[in-house]
Amino acid sequence: MKTQNESHSLMAIPDDVPNPSRRHFFQLSAGLAGVGVLIGACHKSSSNNGVNLGSGDIGVLNYAYALEQLEAAFYTRVIASQYSGITADEVALLTDIRDHEVAHREFFKAALGTSAIQALSVNFSSIDFSNRAAVLGAAKTFEDLGVSAYNGAGRLITSAEYLLVAGKIVSVEARHAAYIRDLIGYNSFADNSAMGSNGLDLESSPNTVLAAASAYLNTKLDASNLPNN
Repeated sequence: MKTQNESHSLMAIPDDVPNPSRRHFFQLSAGLAGVGVLIGACHKSSSNNGVNLGSGDIGVLNYAYALEQLEAAFYTRVIASQYSGITADEVALLTDIRDHEVAHREFFKAALGTSAIQALSVNFSSIDFSNRAAVLGAAKTFEDLGVSAYNGAGRLITSAEYLLVAGKIVSVEARHAAYIRDLIGYNSFADNSAMGSNGLDLESSPNTVLAAASAYLNTKLDASNLPNN
């Protein structure tokens, strides 16, 4: 599956992204090109409570970066250890998703610069990567969690530029979620477990999202300084 070019001014993706020849369309708005300079003044730290994500918009970006690290690691493992019976179409499409998530991860890492949190240690011991149902079930969990996380974090962002990029990314995550859902059950891409009765996608707070994500992370995260309104 080929996705359409994410347009406007572009920010290059680092050379170590898998399949770099396919990376030209995984580039995001250069509206954040100067974000590294702005973010540089923000200090992050670790404590007994875990890796502190930071505060304000920078904390929210680190929150997104943590989730993208988790998703990128998951799909990288999916492609490296393909489940039994996987089809060529599934390999192609799951590879696209992997590449999107890696591009998102690298974007946040570059944008945050020295204020980026560390590389996280993941724990996928509960997932049987040889089993299709187990892999797709985990993928559904990650994608639904990602969509609800971005939706919930939108209200916490004060910068219009950051909000624009978050909106671009969550729309991609929602495409992923729809595809994974349809692989599990045809035409389930927009069922009532994906959205509320108002026809809008669900949203979750950072605390709720990180509590769910912690099952797949060895690294403990501290979101205590994130904005909460």
